[in-house]
Amino acid sequence: MASFLNFGSSFRPVQPTIDGHKDVTYLESPPTSYLANHIYCFWELKTKNCLGDAFAYKVVADGCIDLFFDIYSFPEIYIMGIASSYTEFLLPSTFHYIGIRFLPTVFPLLFQIDAHELTNRFELVNDVVPTLQIQLSEIISRQLHLHYKSNKAEAGAINTTNSIFEILKEAFNTFFTSLALAQNSLLDKRLFHAIKSIIDARGTLNIERDLDVALSSRQLRRLFSFYIGESPKTFSKIVRFQNILHAKPSLEDLRKNKLFFNAGYYDQAHFIKEFKNMYGLLPSKALK
Repeated sequence: MASFLNFGSSFRPVQPTIDGHKDVTYLESPPTSYLANHIYCFWELKTKNCLGDAFAYKVVADGCIDLFFDIYSFPEIYIMGIASSYTEFLLPSTFHYIGIRFLPTVFPLLFQIDAHELTNRFELVNDVVPTLQIQLSEIISRQLHLHYKSNKAEAGAINTTNSIFEILKEAFNTFFTSLALAQNSLLDKRLFHAIKSIIDARGTLNIERDLDVALSSRQLRRLFSFYIGESPKTFSKIVRFQNILHAKPSLEDLRKNKLFFNAGYYDQAHFIKEFKNMYGLLPSKALK
């Protein structure tokens, strides 16, 4: 048995940056080294000025579970499960989201919830893990109060050295470190090996033929469903897609070198269809 997977640098779930919009910023920041196998990053998505219109924001398939909230609509905190395709959110003209991206298996291990119940969905944390809603609300409320009190004392000046994102990140680091240290549940080593094999092979394994972990197909699917939220096959597709994003191939590379073959796609049509399903754009638009 093992507590948490050691991902190292082999799995780095990418979300696209915000390009071409000067009034919206997206930032990712890593956790402490202790939490590196639990949390991939803390992230911030916010407007710098009122946009005037609603903002369409795409989240690509990344294999993770996220917690997030908008400072302007707090205390609502949401959890989003693994998605097998891209998800599009229509956001208001002004927003300030802060989120936590958990690496695969971590959230179900910490809170003993079935990840499949969140697959392709987002829910209020209060409806999924009520105690976590209470704990996070206390942390966020306290830090927001201290932050705004500090700014008010400085005659409304913006505290650029300690942004609310950085302040909350440190508070979340402390909170989730204490949770991880108290974690008693163990991950089946056979599931550990299966996930690691898929990631190491960059999603190109033939699950039925090449994945030998002393589990029946049914047992493996059940473990993946609970701890990942998807089947081994779908998780492999997400890993394969994410590796394409990391490679950042040019369109010329894709055409001339046929990188989609090396990535395990049958042909160009297969690659384009799967990429669009997980990204929300054709490769010709996303990778230019």
